[in-house]
Amino acid sequence: MLALLGSARSLPNLFLWGKKGRDRPDTDQRVQNQYLSIQLKAYLDAWVAQRPSGACFSLCHRGVDSSGETTYKKTTSSALKGAIQLGITHTVGSLSTKPERDVLMQDFYVVESIFFPSEGSNLTPAHHYNDFRFKTYAPVAFRYFRELFGIRPDDYLYSLCNEPLIELCSSGASGSLFYVSSDDEFIIKTVQHKEAEFLQKLLPGYYMNLNQNPRTLLPKFYGLYCVQAGGKNIRIVVMNNLLPRSVKMHIKYDLKGSTYKRRASQKEREKPLPTFKDLDFLQDIPDGLFLDADMYNALCKTLQRDCLVLQSFKIMDYSLLMSIHNIDHAQREPLGNEAQCSADTRKPAPQKALYSTAMESIQGEARRGGTMETDDHMGGIPARNSKGERLLLYIGIIDILQSYRFVKKLEHSWKALVHDGDTVSVHRPGFYAERFQRFMCNTVFKKIPCVHFGRPDVLPQTPPLEKISEVSTIPDPYFSPVVGETLPMQTTSSTLLEKPEVAESEFTHVSVWDGGRAVNAFFEGYKEDH
Repeated sequence: MLALLGSARSLPNLFLWGKKGRDRPDTDQRVQNQYLSIQLKAYLDAWVAQRPSGACFSLCHRGVDSSGETTYKKTTSSALKGAIQLGITHTVGSLSTKPERDVLMQDFYVVESIFFPSEGSNLTPAHHYNDFRFKTYAPVAFRYFRELFGIRPDDYLYSLCNEPLIELCSSGASGSLFYVSSDDEFIIKTVQHKEAEFLQKLLPGYYMNLNQNPRTLLPKFYGLYCVQAGGKNIRIVVMNNLLPRSVKMHIKYDLKGSTYKRRASQKEREKPLPTFKDLDFLQDIPDGLFLDADMYNALCKTLQRDCLVLQSFKIMDYSLLMSIHNIDHAQREPLGNEAQCSADTRKPAPQKALYSTAMESIQGEARRGGTMETDDHMGGIPARNSKGERLLLYIGIIDILQSYRFVKKLEHSWKALVHDGDTVSVHRPGFYAERFQRFMCNTVFKKIPCVHFGRPDVLPQTPPLEKISEVSTIPDPYFSPVVGETLPMQTTSSTLLEKPEVAESEFTHVSVWDGGRAVNAFFEGYKEDH
């Protein structure tokens, strides 16, 4: 390890060009930048390969044992599900004995712990899993959050603990495990130590934001817990479920507003319902998705408000998860087997939590009875594509537990060496929020002109994109061909009609970067995370 760090110090200085007051380097300098970036990546990859067995990135937490069962930190999925249900049953039950009161500042930092021996104890039942300890973070504060969304303790327990949790096969890029409750109400996700820690710090501000506006596309957090088993800490968070399993989704996107490497991999495309990305959206749906005027205004206002909240917490790298149910396709699809038919056509039961569906998250701003029909929307936002087909959109902002810490700054600087820094997903929170809003409200979602409604053949269409480069910029977001006017947008720094100026003191825009020093700093940041 020391030898590796010593060799990293021999790296020559890397030149980072700025956005302002500094010319881009010539061709020779760019070639050198690319070479040095590859060299730096090689050093980091070598360090990862030589890391001790205890130091592990999140992706290797998930595995499969000899029997074929999924494991997380060497704990089987069945044991983890059982521990979660036992722990939540105990903590919610014990919380019901405490009188209700206002949330105090110290409530956000309380951690309660209970030990579950396999033979049972005076406080816990016997079970057939290995001994484990269950921790509950900020129980009083999360009880308030659940009450704010109309979730009663018995409903919470019934949803999560009455029937076995269902493991979802998709783990995403994070390598996390996902479980859904049998009634589709809640999602349980494993999170990393830094993410759980960041959520704890976020809770007071999250409390204030929910008090001001419970209608939001941000994740609704209902509980934060930790299972200690086999000498490992497995942290989990309970959230609202965005995608009901009873509604057949025809296509799904994870959108950030960036273009660098924002295309689904071949491995992802082989899944039954792959998650496509920004470049795929621009190629598949170049004209965007058309919403009723009131619905469009409500959605953009909600996104605007949510982005402002995330920016105030210095959060970046979040995404808009969007799943699309095509009503017209569903009606034309052959009724294959009886099971699929019932899963695709039955109307989902109303969710217990308030403001939990995409429609409810923005409907406080939208007027009912607009030009777009809203009957039987099943919680989705009604929309149309350029062909005039009826759609239901299920959307929500996800992955908000990423702060712009040093490692993220290093990642941005590293990628900006050989690519346009404005196209990569990791960026300063202010710029990220503005780019995110522009892309969603001017490229992804568009307003249906009243004069065109009912005439899908005259909906404005964008010429098909023959080829989209992975480093190409997003089509001009400042002018909407549907609305025909610039979209006004509230920002905290600069207007959207000009590129935000970046201070020379920003990490990304220093003129000289010593490669060896950056590698050493990266290692120090990694130690803090683990």
